[in-house]
Amino acid sequence: MADDETGGGKLRWILEAGWKGLCPRCGEGRMFQSWLKVADRCDRCGLDYSFAAPDDGPAFFSLCVIAFPLTFLIVWFQVAVSPPFWVHFLTSLPLMVLGTILPLRPIKGWLVASQYVNKAREAGTGELWNRLHGREQQQPGEVDH
Repeated sequence: MADDETGGGKLRWILEAGWKGLCPRCGEGRMFQSWLKVADRCDRCGLDYSFAAPDDGPAFFSLCVIAFPLTFLIVWFQVAVSPPFWVHFLTSLPLMVLGTILPLRPIKGWLVASQYVNKAREAGTGELWNRLHGREQQQPGEVDH
């Protein structure tokens, strides 16, 4: 990870690793084994990606950040210009499809990198996590990573 441990340094690292699809630990291995499928582990440092749970986050952000403004633009275009319906098939439909599908990979990469950098996981799952990974029970005061 980046040497700078400040919030700005973390954010830069998350954005870079996610955008390029790089391992959030070493920055050299691949995060994805296919277009949207997260690899099982890093091919360079061996980071186990089982912690990665972006779930529906990429689709949610793609729809909220991209599809909503595009929908507004398309409705404005319809009201202002009133083009024939087929014009929307040539302009609006491809714009909407590409505008919402293409950003899915970087958004998913950002979410996975953010989960790793911030050591994010569901609250209260420490004991289950330790049992699943064969670790000893934590001592009081020990940090749960």
